[in-house]
Amino acid sequence: MYPQLQNYIKKLTDDFGTIPEARRNELAEVAAYISKELKKKDNAHLNFICTHNSRRSHLSQIWAQTAAAYYNIDNVKTYSGGTEATAFNPRAVASIERAGFQVKNPGGENPHYEVSYNDKAEPMICFSKKFDDPFNPSKGFAAIMTCSDADENCPFVPGVSFRKPITYRDPKESDGSAIEKETYDLRCKQIGTEMFYMLSKVLS
Repeated sequence: MYPQLQNYIKKLTDDFGTIPEARRNELAEVAAYISKELKKKDNAHLNFICTHNSRRSHLSQIWAQTAAAYYNIDNVKTYSGGTEATAFNPRAVASIERAGFQVKNPGGENPHYEVSYNDKAEPMICFSKKFDDPFNPSKGFAAIMTCSDADENCPFVPGVSFRKPITYRDPKESDGSAIEKETYDLRCKQIGTEMFYMLSKVLS
Protein backbone atom coordinates (compact mmCIF):
# COMPACT_ATOMS: atom_id res chain seq x y z
CA MET A 1 0.00 0.00 0.00
CA TYR A 2 1.16 3.55 -0.63
CA PRO A 3 2.48 5.09 2.63
CA GLN A 4 -0.27 7.73 2.87
CA LEU A 5 -2.92 5.08 2.26
CA GLN A 6 -1.30 2.74 4.79
CA ASN A 7 -1.58 5.44 7.44
CA TYR A 8 -5.20 6.05 6.49
CA ILE A 9 -5.99 2.33 6.75
CA LYS A 10 -4.52 2.28 10.27
CA LYS A 11 -7.14 4.88 11.23
CA LEU A 12 -9.89 2.78 9.63
CA THR A 13 -8.98 -0.35 11.58
CA ASP A 14 -8.66 1.66 14.79
CA ASP A 15 -12.27 2.76 14.26
CA PHE A 16 -13.83 -0.72 14.12
CA GLY A 17 -15.23 -0.16 17.61
CA THR A 18 -17.31 2.79 16.37
CA ILE A 19 -19.42 0.54 14.11
CA PRO A 20 -22.79 -0.13 15.80
CA GLU A 21 -23.48 -3.75 16.71
CA ALA A 22 -26.45 -4.06 14.35
CA ARG A 23 -24.31 -2.82 11.50
CA ARG A 24 -21.47 -5.19 12.40
CA ASN A 25 -23.96 -8.06 12.21
CA GLU A 26 -25.05 -6.98 8.71
CA LEU A 27 -21.45 -6.76 7.54
CA ALA A 28 -20.74 -10.16 9.08
CA GLU A 29 -23.51 -11.66 6.91
CA VAL A 30 -21.67 -10.51 3.80
CA ALA A 31 -18.38 -11.80 5.22
CA ALA A 32 -19.99 -15.19 5.82
CA TYR A 33 -21.21 -15.27 2.20
CA ILE A 34 -17.71 -14.45 0.96
CA SER A 35 -16.18 -17.16 3.16
CA LYS A 36 -18.69 -19.70 1.89
CA GLU A 37 -17.99 -18.80 -1.74
CA LEU A 38 -14.22 -19.01 -1.28
CA LYS A 39 -14.52 -22.45 0.29
CA LYS A 40 -16.62 -23.90 -2.53
CA LYS A 41 -15.11 -22.19 -5.61
CA ASP A 42 -12.26 -20.02 -6.79
CA ASN A 43 -13.71 -16.52 -6.53
CA ALA A 44 -16.26 -14.46 -4.62
CA HIS A 45 -17.77 -11.68 -6.73
CA LEU A 46 -19.30 -8.59 -5.10
CA ASN A 47 -21.28 -6.06 -7.11
CA PHE A 48 -22.01 -2.84 -5.20
CA ILE A 49 -25.15 -1.21 -6.58
CA CYS A 50 -26.65 2.27 -6.16
CA THR A 51 -28.80 4.48 -8.36
CA HIS A 52 -26.26 6.39 -10.46
CA ASN A 53 -23.06 4.41 -9.85
CA SER A 54 -21.34 7.71 -9.14
CA ARG A 55 -20.42 7.85 -5.45
CA ARG A 56 -21.28 5.26 -2.78
CA SER A 57 -21.07 2.17 -4.96
CA HIS A 58 -17.66 3.16 -6.32
CA LEU A 59 -16.32 3.96 -2.85
CA SER A 60 -17.56 0.57 -1.63
CA GLN A 61 -16.05 -1.26 -4.60
CA ILE A 62 -12.67 0.42 -4.13
CA TRP A 63 -12.45 -0.04 -0.37
CA ALA A 64 -13.64 -3.67 -0.47
CA GLN A 65 -11.06 -4.60 -3.13
CA THR A 66 -8.34 -2.78 -1.20
CA ALA A 67 -9.33 -4.52 2.04
CA ALA A 68 -9.20 -7.90 0.32
CA ALA A 69 -5.66 -7.14 -0.83
CA TYR A 70 -4.70 -5.84 2.62
CA TYR A 71 -5.88 -9.06 4.29
CA ASN A 72 -4.35 -11.25 1.53
CA ILE A 73 -7.73 -12.58 0.38
CA ASP A 74 -6.75 -13.06 -3.23
CA ASN A 75 -9.97 -14.34 -4.74
CA VAL A 76 -12.41 -11.54 -3.89
CA LYS A 77 -13.37 -9.53 -6.96
CA THR A 78 -15.37 -6.32 -6.59
CA TYR A 79 -17.51 -4.41 -9.07
CA SER A 80 -20.07 -1.62 -9.05
CA GLY A 81 -23.09 -0.57 -11.05
CA GLY A 82 -26.24 1.51 -10.99
CA THR A 83 -29.83 1.38 -12.06
CA GLU A 84 -28.62 3.97 -14.58
CA ALA A 85 -25.19 5.16 -15.74
CA THR A 86 -23.78 8.67 -15.20
CA ALA A 87 -20.10 9.14 -14.23
CA PHE A 88 -17.85 8.53 -11.22
CA ASN A 89 -18.34 11.88 -9.48
CA PRO A 90 -15.17 14.01 -9.30
CA ARG A 91 -15.91 14.89 -5.66
CA ALA A 92 -15.87 11.21 -4.72
CA VAL A 93 -12.73 10.71 -6.79
CA ALA A 94 -11.06 13.55 -4.89
CA SER A 95 -11.98 11.95 -1.57
CA ILE A 96 -10.18 8.70 -2.42
CA GLU A 97 -7.16 10.68 -3.61
CA ARG A 98 -7.06 12.46 -0.25
CA ALA A 99 -7.16 9.03 1.42
CA GLY A 100 -3.99 8.04 -0.44
CA PHE A 101 -5.06 6.26 -3.62
CA GLN A 102 -3.34 7.07 -6.90
CA VAL A 103 -5.85 7.90 -9.63
CA LYS A 104 -5.36 8.31 -13.37
CA ASN A 105 -8.11 10.08 -15.29
CA PRO A 106 -8.08 9.41 -19.05
CA GLY A 107 -10.78 12.03 -19.60
CA GLY A 108 -14.07 11.78 -21.43
CA GLU A 109 -17.71 12.14 -20.49
CA ASN A 110 -17.65 8.95 -18.38
CA PRO A 111 -13.93 8.46 -17.60
CA HIS A 112 -12.57 4.96 -16.98
CA TYR A 113 -10.51 5.95 -13.95
CA GLU A 114 -7.54 3.78 -12.99
CA VAL A 115 -7.40 3.57 -9.19
CA SER A 116 -4.35 2.04 -7.49
CA TYR A 117 -3.44 1.17 -3.89
CA ASN A 118 0.14 0.24 -4.84
CA ASP A 119 2.33 0.10 -7.93
CA LYS A 120 2.42 -3.70 -8.18
CA ALA A 121 -1.27 -4.60 -8.45
CA GLU A 122 -3.37 -4.02 -11.54
CA PRO A 123 -5.36 -0.78 -11.11
CA MET A 124 -9.08 -0.93 -10.47
CA ILE A 125 -11.01 0.34 -13.49
CA CYS A 126 -13.81 2.54 -12.19
CA PHE A 127 -16.48 4.04 -14.43
CA SER A 128 -20.23 4.46 -14.24
CA LYS A 129 -22.36 1.69 -15.73
CA LYS A 130 -25.58 -0.21 -15.16
CA PHE A 131 -25.36 -3.10 -12.74
CA ASP A 132 -25.84 -5.62 -15.56
CA ASP A 133 -23.15 -4.12 -17.79
CA PRO A 134 -20.97 -6.80 -19.49
CA PHE A 135 -18.02 -5.49 -17.42
CA ASN A 136 -19.73 -6.96 -14.33
CA PRO A 137 -20.47 -10.62 -13.50
CA SER A 138 -23.74 -11.98 -14.87
CA LYS A 139 -24.32 -14.82 -12.41
CA GLY A 140 -23.16 -16.22 -9.07
CA PHE A 141 -22.42 -12.86 -7.43
CA ALA A 142 -23.49 -10.89 -4.38
CA ALA A 143 -25.52 -7.73 -4.94
CA ILE A 144 -24.69 -5.25 -2.17
CA MET A 145 -27.21 -2.42 -2.33
CA THR A 146 -25.51 0.79 -1.16
CA CYS A 147 -28.53 3.06 -1.39
CA SER A 148 -32.13 2.54 -0.34
CA ASP A 149 -33.50 3.91 -3.63
CA ALA A 150 -31.67 1.27 -5.64
CA ASP A 151 -32.74 -1.41 -3.18
CA GLU A 152 -36.40 -0.40 -3.50
CA ASN A 153 -36.41 0.31 -7.25
CA CYS A 154 -34.46 -2.78 -8.24
CA PRO A 155 -36.35 -5.66 -6.61
CA PHE A 156 -34.85 -8.24 -8.97
CA VAL A 157 -31.18 -8.53 -9.92
CA PRO A 158 -30.66 -11.32 -12.49
CA GLY A 159 -27.96 -13.87 -11.69
CA VAL A 160 -27.56 -12.90 -8.06
CA SER A 161 -26.74 -15.60 -5.51
CA PHE A 162 -26.84 -13.32 -2.44
CA ARG A 163 -28.33 -9.89 -1.86
CA LYS A 164 -27.84 -7.55 1.07
CA PRO A 165 -28.59 -3.85 1.62
CA ILE A 166 -25.61 -2.04 3.17
CA THR A 167 -26.84 1.49 2.60
CA TYR A 168 -25.13 4.84 3.11
CA ARG A 169 -26.32 8.42 3.18
CA ASP A 170 -25.63 10.16 -0.12
CA PRO A 171 -22.83 12.76 0.12
CA LYS A 172 -24.43 14.44 -2.90
CA GLU A 173 -26.61 16.36 -0.44
CA SER A 174 -23.58 18.54 0.36
CA ASP A 175 -22.67 19.40 -3.24
CA GLY A 176 -21.94 23.11 -3.62
CA SER A 177 -22.01 23.76 0.12
CA ALA A 178 -19.32 24.85 2.57
CA ILE A 179 -19.17 21.32 4.01
CA GLU A 180 -18.88 19.48 0.69
CA LYS A 181 -15.27 18.30 1.16
CA GLU A 182 -15.88 17.33 4.79
CA THR A 183 -19.02 15.35 3.90
CA TYR A 184 -17.32 13.37 1.14
CA ASP A 185 -14.33 12.63 3.37
CA LEU A 186 -16.59 11.43 6.17
CA ARG A 187 -18.52 9.13 3.83
CA CYS A 188 -15.28 7.83 2.33
CA LYS A 189 -13.96 7.06 5.81
CA GLN A 190 -17.22 5.43 6.94
CA ILE A 191 -17.36 3.16 3.92
CA GLY A 192 -13.66 2.36 4.23
CA THR A 193 -14.01 1.44 7.89
CA GLU A 194 -16.97 -0.84 7.25
CA MET A 195 -15.47 -2.55 4.20
CA PHE A 196 -12.26 -3.24 6.12
CA TYR A 197 -14.24 -4.59 9.05
CA MET A 198 -16.26 -6.81 6.72
CA LEU A 199 -13.19 -8.28 4.99
CA SER A 200 -11.43 -8.75 8.31
CA LYS A 201 -14.17 -11.26 9.19
CA VAL A 202 -13.77 -13.36 6.04
CA LEU A 203 -12.64 -16.93 6.87
CA SER A 204 -12.10 -15.85 10.48
